[in-house]
Amino acid sequence: MEPGQEQKYFVKMIGERCYLSPVSVEDAPQYAAWLNDLEIARNLTVAVQTVALSGEQEYLRAHTSDHTYSIVTREENRIIGNVGLVDINNLERTCEIGVFIGAKDLWGHGYGGEAMALLMRYAFDYLNMRNIWLRVYAFNERAIVSYRKLGFREVGRRRKAVPREGAEHDLVFMDILDEEFFEVHGQSR
Repeated sequence: MEPGQEQKYFVKMIGERCYLSPVSVEDAPQYAAWLNDLEIARNLTVAVQTVALSGEQEYLRAHTSDHTYSIVTREENRIIGNVGLVDINNLERTCEIGVFIGAKDLWGHGYGGEAMALLMRYAFDYLNMRNIWLRVYAFNERAIVSYRKLGFREVGRRRKAVPREGAEHDLVFMDILDEEFFEVHGQSR
């Protein structure tokens, strides 16, 4: 970094090939572009919405201090997607996790799984979560395979809950307990 140059991303959690940084409002144009691209958004709830730049800026401003993170490559310091925790319930020790990789040239390269594993370890080790869950469209088979590799198990379905592209699809619910995560990914240091 050049002297006087402002640092754009900050390392909160670091993996082998990527790190997680708190979201930045400056990245709103990139996120808006990704979320309006139907090839990217078809697996997300925003596929049925139009994401305006101003709306994305407001969203990012509202999430700069919670557990929503940009996924940044270590090698290029390039933002490639987003991962976050929502509906954090400290009493029941549960939360929902979500992820997307917007950089299509990096689909299928394991960045989403690495980012999720980083955030899950943080949630179990620092936020004292016991159970992390997610929902995924049944047609998103690549994501389901990735989630299973991370240790998630299917716990239920809402049948024909997602009308998309001329068909009705199941909404799949998956979860993982802390001990299951550590069994797959090893204990903390």
